[in-house]
Amino acid sequence: MHICHVNLASGFSGGERQTLTLIQQQAQMGYQLTAVVNPKSPLVNELRAIPQCQIVLCPHYTRRHGRSITATCDLVHVHEGRAIYWALLQHLLHRVPYIVTRRIDNPLKKKWLNQFAYRKASALVGLSSEILRQLEKHHPAAQRVKIPSSPVSYPVSPSRVEEIKSRFPRQFLVIHAANMYAHKGFDVTIEAARKLAKQDTNIQFCLLGDGKERASLEAQAQGLTNVHFMGKQTNMGDWFSAANLLVHPSYTEGLGSVILEAMAAGLPVIGARAGGIPDIIEHGVTGHLIEPGNANQLAQHIADIAQQDALRARLIKGSHQQAAACDISQTAITYQDLYQQVITR
Repeated sequence: MHICHVNLASGFSGGERQTLTLIQQQAQMGYQLTAVVNPKSPLVNELRAIPQCQIVLCPHYTRRHGRSITATCDLVHVHEGRAIYWALLQHLLHRVPYIVTRRIDNPLKKKWLNQFAYRKASALVGLSSEILRQLEKHHPAAQRVKIPSSPVSYPVSPSRVEEIKSRFPRQFLVIHAANMYAHKGFDVTIEAARKLAKQDTNIQFCLLGDGKERASLEAQAQGLTNVHFMGKQTNMGDWFSAANLLVHPSYTEGLGSVILEAMAAGLPVIGARAGGIPDIIEHGVTGHLIEPGNANQLAQHIADIAQQDALRARLIKGSHQQAAACDISQTAITYQDLYQQVITR
């Protein structure tokens, strides 16, 4: 089977890591692979380590549409917003079918080109039930399939882990890792930290990320000695190993890949009952859920997990099982079944 993956993002965030993880797994499964990627993206260098993958550098969806690129491809797999237009042009020019993986739970754009591109896709994949609901609103006749993200594994440096722990000796370390956008709920984490500062000085919060909201968040946290802004991190494996808990109280979220990554690394998790997060967190079983924006609930759950060893152990066991169910070995088989359905049609 020859699959052409398309991701034209210039950065390297969760969607690009998911694209890379799937390509790596399919290479192990014996696929022939082509990847159409933005030359500015760090994804390019990651893909160069995969001999089975031919790389096509494409700075814009209107470029690189020679027939030779997909002449032997069975299907194009779209992983990112602008990439759908590249796949649409390939389909119109060369009749290559394509599927779309949608990772965000935002309402779909109503512009005619976007609607046309989704309508021409052979299948639409959503990471969560909420994303599928959004797809159904605009494309009720489309084949829609839920396939969650898979947890990405990161290398761990024991010396770096010890360095992090040494900054917070004998303290319960809570991490919140995401780009600092308003919908990611960092304000909720800070308010929970404010409440806990009066109750338990042993609980410390590290905010891992950067973005346009950082200045306002730093202003919100002014005076709090239990909140630490650590900036954007590339060594998440070290932080997962050093921390005791991950929180992710987003107001909206496609799924929350970092939650799965923390689960796989052995951390208990707390998320908001928003977007696709309830698909992977069953309250009291695989983690805890709060109502969006409820800092009181978040603070209480953090305190409970910090103070109750049995609760923490139970949540870690459940989170491990959830992460295993979403492992890339399982996800890749589900995608393979979908590919075969589309190719057969």
